[in-house]
Amino acid sequence: MNKAWLGLGSNVNAEANIRAGITELGKQFENVSLSPVYTSKAVGFEGDDFINLVARVETTMQPVELRQYLRDLEDRYGRKRDVPKFSDRVLDIDILLYDDLVVFSPLLEIPRAEILKFSHVLKPLADLDPGLLHPLEMRTMADIWGASGLDDSYLQLLNDFN
Repeated sequence: MNKAWLGLGSNVNAEANIRAGITELGKQFENVSLSPVYTSKAVGFEGDDFINLVARVETTMQPVELRQYLRDLEDRYGRKRDVPKFSDRVLDIDILLYDDLVVFSPLLEIPRAEILKFSHVLKPLADLDPGLLHPLEMRTMADIWGASGLDDSYLQLLNDFN
């Protein structure tokens, strides 16, 4: 079994779509673990608040197969692909990490650069697996978060999400 860390986000009917995404992951993968759930302001555009979290899954899918599964899942929930990168998302699920793999290709970027750029990605990842090593930084997620200096003022823990 391989482990993959997936970043989930939505700002369109966000609670329902995130719950649906979590349910779908639970049907497809073994041993799904979830980070705390955060709300955050839209980054890079004006839009409704997002709900974000990280899921760790165990899978036999290889990264390209996993990417296709996640794209198909997003599409089933109405993901639009002909819009700017920073725009509303019905359901967005990205592979953040896959074991300790490093891949930079036209299809895949693992580890995902957003881990080091955005609090709404790094904070839930550090919450879920603080001791996890970033395969390029060779530091734990907790250490990266602690030293990041990233603005987390736009994040709010969503305590009543279950």
